[in-house]
Amino acid sequence: MVTTIHTAASAALRQGEATLDAITWVRLSAVTLPLHTPISDAKVLTGRQKPMTEVAFLFVEIETAQGHQGVGFSYSKRAGGPAQYAHAREIADNLIGEDPSDIGRLWTKLVWAGASVGRSGVATQAIAAIDIALWDLKAKRAGLPLAKLLGAHRDSVRCYNTSGGFLHNPVEQVLDNATASLSHGIGGIKIKVGHPDGKQDLARLTAVREHLGDDVPLMVDANQQWDRPTAQRMGRALEGFGLVWIEEPLDAYDAQGHAALAAALDTPIATGEMLASVAEHHELIRHNACDVIQPDAPRIGGITQFLKLAALAEHNNLQLAPHFAMEIHLHLAAAYPIEPWVEHFDWLEPLFDERLAISDGRMHVSSRPGLGITLSEQTRAWTTATHEVGKRP
Repeated sequence: MVTTIHTAASAALRQGEATLDAITWVRLSAVTLPLHTPISDAKVLTGRQKPMTEVAFLFVEIETAQGHQGVGFSYSKRAGGPAQYAHAREIADNLIGEDPSDIGRLWTKLVWAGASVGRSGVATQAIAAIDIALWDLKAKRAGLPLAKLLGAHRDSVRCYNTSGGFLHNPVEQVLDNATASLSHGIGGIKIKVGHPDGKQDLARLTAVREHLGDDVPLMVDANQQWDRPTAQRMGRALEGFGLVWIEEPLDAYDAQGHAALAAALDTPIATGEMLASVAEHHELIRHNACDVIQPDAPRIGGITQFLKLAALAEHNNLQLAPHFAMEIHLHLAAAYPIEPWVEHFDWLEPLFDERLAISDGRMHVSSRPGLGITLSEQTRAWTTATHEVGKRP
């Protein structure tokens, strides 16, 4: 086995003068992060889903013949985590002996390794964790934060908090959470809406706006709860709150409905987090279905795919507000030409030894190379399965 690995690495290094290194070892880890409080949004209140109690992660660690390392991750809320891990196990050996710099080619190779299950969803979310690890490795080898490797437009990004505004929180708790977020330097507040009785949403939002004042950026997120007529009525009722955006008012795949809503309302429409490929986001862009696009790099296949989507979004003058995973999206937002937002969730902090710096309403890119994260001992403790291919140098 060792001889086979070394032969593969040697073959890669003989590919040509431009070949710089070879992947010799890959470790996959399935990790379950428990949430202290069950999380509920509109989908829970209407019986579509159960409260969320944990988040499943797929972590990928890569090492090369020259000793370079990279780490990446993907995730699933509720079902899907074991499937991501299983798919990654089947395709990981395709990396051994490959030059880690050839990220675009490797993404294509991994897609074709599982071509029969398609180019979106679980398959590409498994590839995303690998892709992100390769970008982390590339930036670390260059001695640069990932944002700088990509070409940063700024060293900090506007940030808003979501985790304090879920529907399971009574309004008094939402107000306290908002105060705490602002006191920690976060710049904006997003709260969930989508109660079966829209009057409850308006009452909560009125309380939050009065508590924050008119100058604090405020967003709402309906989590695909409304049908088209309800979204129109609620959208008009929300116009007076001066919102930064209304997020996911309709089913995530209803591009035409979102387009009609975006055209009818002054308040910007944001959506995209639930889509699982660049092609699906292209439908939003083609229909002029949003003012703010919200891709999630782990969901659409990693950083390689995110950069393709970002180019399309910029070409269409869209605002960008990536969903979740701030440890990754801070770098990608910093490299987007149009001033973006990044979403603050503290849920993932126990997974890493480092913390992101936040002040004056902005999240700051650190000087640490790559993503700037290392896995904590707690991550190892929450690991439920591991799989390795190759051998560490």
